[in-house]
Amino acid sequence: MIDTAPNIKLGNEKLLKLSEKAGTKLASLLARQGRPQGALRVAVIGGGCSGLQYKMDLVDGPANRDILIESQGVRVLIDPKSALFVSGSELDFSDDLQKGGFKVTNPHAAAHCSCGESFSA
Repeated sequence: MIDTAPNIKLGNEKLLKLSEKAGTKLASLLARQGRPQGALRVAVIGGGCSGLQYKMDLVDGPANRDILIESQGVRVLIDPKSALFVSGSELDFSDDLQKGGFKVTNPHAAAHCSCGESFSA
């Protein structure tokens, strides 16, 4: 029988760290969707005013070559290319009515757009 499990690597919080609020919110979202073993996929894609933007999705499990990080009791998945851009970042969550949601603090971001949704590195 051929092993079809994806080839994943283990990462740590030096790559991406979740704040306590982000971990609590993600655990709640995964539980509400019936995905207790699910994960947050974080990717960096081209687009936005400054050239790069974050894309986040809840997924059931890792894809081939993903890097798996456990932070605040939640699993986070990052593809190797995106890992180059997010290394050392922190993911936080805010309940703020105007600018609430998940926010990435990235030490490698050289510039941000005025809306705060994209960055350049």
